[in-house]
Amino acid sequence: MNAGGRSTAAPNLAIVIGASGGVGRALAERLSADPAHGRILALSRRRPPGWEEDGRRTWREVDILDEDSLVRAAAQAADLGAPSRILVATGQLHGAGLAPEKTMRSLDLAALTALFATNAAGPALAAKHFLPLTPRDRPSVFAALSARVGSIGDNRLGGWYGYRASKAALNMLIRTLAIEHRRTRPLGLCVALHPGTVDTDLSAPFQGGVAPEALFTPDRSAQALLAVLDGLKPDDNGGLFAWDGTPIPW
Repeated sequence: MNAGGRSTAAPNLAIVIGASGGVGRALAERLSADPAHGRILALSRRRPPGWEEDGRRTWREVDILDEDSLVRAAAQAADLGAPSRILVATGQLHGAGLAPEKTMRSLDLAALTALFATNAAGPALAAKHFLPLTPRDRPSVFAALSARVGSIGDNRLGGWYGYRASKAALNMLIRTLAIEHRRTRPLGLCVALHPGTVDTDLSAPFQGGVAPEALFTPDRSAQALLAVLDGLKPDDNGGLFAWDGTPIPW
């Protein structure tokens, strides 16, 4: 037990929030196959298909827009150890009443509010409750899936107002979290990641113009993202990085 009464028996706990999605599930499976992580905690609204619990793998129900569920999940995570990796793999681009806007004439308050809640507020609330669990005396990484289209500097096509703006908001939240987190966790990093165009439900309606070699399987994206995390340096704190490790401008 540490001074705060929290168990540190499993020092290399990895947490994946949004583990039932395509990339989230692939991240959880990749981390499960890595012996460097003593425990894997998968969190999502639904149990990932085929997910089996054992001595290393645990699943708990959580909804990033339900703060009470985040509080409960964080308490359960604290019993497993101090997480060295926390990955937030949630996001929304389309759905009932939601579609990327081609023009400002399509802007809608309810749609914008929903996108900002899921893509920005939810990950921020996850950070609020899970970042305090990370160790103070060794490296850790908190990473959230963002998107290249959330880069203001890279925006040359316009459109997709709500998705672009909500991911840009996420990027700012990550940057701000990184500054505060570093004050108490000098070895801790907070970053945003662009996973590439991945063959999942999120991108399915928009894959028509994507070259086959540029459309990743979830496993390929997860492998690339974990490699990026492995290569991060202290100065990368608060950055936005593509799946190949290339920094993306804000």
